[in-house]
Amino acid sequence: MKKIEAIIKPFKLDEVKEALQEIGLQGITVTEAKGFGRQKGHTELYRGAEYVVDFLPKVKLEIVLPEAQVEAALDAIQNAARTGKIGDGKIFVTAVEQVIRIRTGETDEAAI
Repeated sequence: MKKIEAIIKPFKLDEVKEALQEIGLQGITVTEAKGFGRQKGHTELYRGAEYVVDFLPKVKLEIVLPEAQVEAALDAIQNAARTGKIGDGKIFVTAVEQVIRIRTGETDEAAI
């Protein structure tokens, strides 16, 4: 089993969710996040005062899935989240050793 963590632009969330549903993935966890990479934030003007916005709004998706579905999920996320501009985000893939569904006690792939 693998865990995919994807940091994407917030307005791309619906497109990514639909792309993942099309390949048969059901469960995702979404967290609002803030961060910066090469974008390094930007300057805004508010009531005549200039200030720097260091952390930009992002959305973090977390998906645990069987290894057989990883490539399809990565392709779906990349294609749906890509704008071609700086700040499109990143995807991290890590191994998951164990999963337990609290309600039923099911484990590993049966619990996903």
